[in-house]
Amino acid sequence: MEKDTDSRRESLIEMGFWDHVEALRGVLLRAGVTILVFTIGFFIAMPWIFDNVILAPCRANFPLYELFASLSANIPFVPDFSNEGFGVELINIQLASQFFIHMSTSFWLAVVFAFPLIIYLLWGFVAPGLYSGEKRGIKRAFFFGNTMFFFGVAVGYFIVFPLTLRFLAEYKVSEMVPNQISLDSYMDNFLVLILVMGIIFELPLLAWILGSIGMLTRDFFRKYRRHAIAALLVLAAVVTPTGDPFTLMVVFLPIYGLWEMSAYLVPERKDDDDDDDDPEPVHEGEGERNELYIPTYHPSAVNDEPAKEDTPETNPE
Repeated sequence: MEKDTDSRRESLIEMGFWDHVEALRGVLLRAGVTILVFTIGFFIAMPWIFDNVILAPCRANFPLYELFASLSANIPFVPDFSNEGFGVELINIQLASQFFIHMSTSFWLAVVFAFPLIIYLLWGFVAPGLYSGEKRGIKRAFFFGNTMFFFGVAVGYFIVFPLTLRFLAEYKVSEMVPNQISLDSYMDNFLVLILVMGIIFELPLLAWILGSIGMLTRDFFRKYRRHAIAALLVLAAVVTPTGDPFTLMVVFLPIYGLWEMSAYLVPERKDDDDDDDDPEPVHEGEGERNELYIPTYHPSAVNDEPAKEDTPETNPE
């Protein structure tokens, strides 16, 4: 530990303030170049990505629709997604929308997929000033955070957004009002729902960090579990505005699983009174003295009986 501290101090002494600023500028420059390279790559591949990935939920052969169609044949309460005629046709109502959506979608995809590399570059800048124990904790947080984020993006793409699109695309307040969905509206909902699900899946990491610094305990999750179930049900109903209970539970269960995972990652709170679990050994004749011994003065006892060794007059302790 002393060698680690000495090396850390030496590195801080060797690099001044402007040296750190220069190193940070280099890290940010490399991060910007990384995002630019990813953006160019996604911009070139965007026509294929739109046809096969982004617009895939608009077709009836999407994997979730086919899964529900196979389940509805045997399970009565599963919604029937076997409609072969389902399809969402998008329209463009603004002249420059397709070009700007091409650019913005390429940029956001580049940010999402380049995020691990950006964090790695920032890690190279911060790591020399950390202790070995801090490095191990940050490495675990980095791996766990990235895994949960991309898992949340996958849940948003394969489950949440298709169910929301399927319901809203077929919902009509009147048969006289056909649904003509614009490209801007589709992309706004697509990016928001998927990115929000990725951020929501970071809640276990946030709970672990707050629990590590003592701001959150497992008692909080036990106390507010019923409140959380009600709130998460409302959230799932807002994300997928459908009256089908099966669809509601499909969205609710992954989010509630995050709550339980967060409760598991937060450590138990240890009270100060529980630190001394093993009481000190009690010798014969000292049981009462160990139980909050408070000596008292009785004048009658002094006059009638000889003074004892444990009276305040003979033993002030």
